[in-house]
Amino acid sequence: MSTQPAPAAAPTAAPAFGTVAAPHMVVIDVTDGQFGDPVVQETAAFTIHPFAHVLHYGSACFEGLKAHRGHDGVVRMFRHGSHVARMQRTAGLLCLPVPPADLLADAMRAAVAHNLDVTPESPGALYLRPILFGTEPNIGAAAAPSRHAKLVVLASPVGDYFGGAARALKLLVETTLPRTTPQFGEAKAGANYVMALGVTQQARADHGVDQVLFAPGGSVQETGAANFLLLDDDSIVTRALDTSFLHGITRDSILTLGRDLGYRVEERDISVDELLSWEGEAALAGTAAVLSGVGTLVHDGDQVTIGDGQVGANTSRLREALLAVQRAEAPDRHGWLSAVS
Repeated sequence: MSTQPAPAAAPTAAPAFGTVAAPHMVVIDVTDGQFGDPVVQETAAFTIHPFAHVLHYGSACFEGLKAHRGHDGVVRMFRHGSHVARMQRTAGLLCLPVPPADLLADAMRAAVAHNLDVTPESPGALYLRPILFGTEPNIGAAAAPSRHAKLVVLASPVGDYFGGAARALKLLVETTLPRTTPQFGEAKAGANYVMALGVTQQARADHGVDQVLFAPGGSVQETGAANFLLLDDDSIVTRALDTSFLHGITRDSILTLGRDLGYRVEERDISVDELLSWEGEAALAGTAAVLSGVGTLVHDGDQVTIGDGQVGANTSRLREALLAVQRAEAPDRHGWLSAVS
């Protein structure tokens, strides 16, 4: 596979999140469980057999990570090794062929190298979306895994997912429905997201919220698209990892940087009662969301203001600390960055 990077032209302005395809993608075919060589090609449609396993039995997973253009012009992937490991874990949960770590990492790197000219300046980034899906052409294989698959690494120049770091978000607290099935909550699979979609759409229509915070049985989990944190001047509180929700890499990064900055990190259960009485800040953490402040909760028809209803100082401090590392403006003490140019 050629890794000769695309010519670096002047970086473009970041468009709305996920609306523009970068010109190149990396494609790897999987035959009888064996991964082929990566091929860099123009981003375009490809054919899939109508009997393909993914179309009937949902054998698909994905990842989401970013490459950032630093203040020095160098483009660096952020924590790609952690994303590789999580995709391997998800593939195993879905009984898909598990991509070798080095192969997946090289494919991610090639996707960045061949799309350098559309990688925006900060606060934009080049978003990478590796996808893996079963292509076994057998509609009778409901009880059998797909041994044939396709691994594709897509790229998209993006801006801010929620439209700006200064705007505080509004969440509906859902205490009856779970986000997804508990045993697959940690899988980064489209089925997990689509289960939250209808609930979120209804909540937006009824309450004008940005997201739904799922807290089945009164125990806070996460939203449909990001992990949830409580913050104050001394501490960061978030749910301890279990199989019911996504093990966010941005979440882990914020907790790590928080410890570096002297915050006490508590990974434990959070009840809705504690949430509603919290006097500090709240935020969502995710690759797309980065760290986005929450200003309002809707619970049982009532609106509850978090703090002063605006993005809090601790949320802003931690967000900027993360972005400073990603832009290579602060020391990379944890070995999170991987330069591509």
